[in-house]
Amino acid sequence: RSRYPTQQQNALSLEEYPVPIARPLAPFIAASFVILYGVNSLQNAMVNSEEFRNDPRNPNRRVSAAEKH
Repeated sequence: RSRYPTQQQNALSLEEYPVPIARPLAPFIAASFVILYGVNSLQNAMVNSEEFRNDPRNPNRRVSAAEKH
């Protein structure tokens, strides 16, 4: 059996080209989740800081009853 696809075979078939994808990329995927968690934690800390607590763009801003009307 040839290692090259014929006209009847799909050129992107995983059976035809058994190239490992997940195992070599696992450290990069894990590192991306760690970075995303760190960025999310930093954003939450900055949003809840004293400087940005009452900013109108803050999604966690507490609106008083007088400001609602």
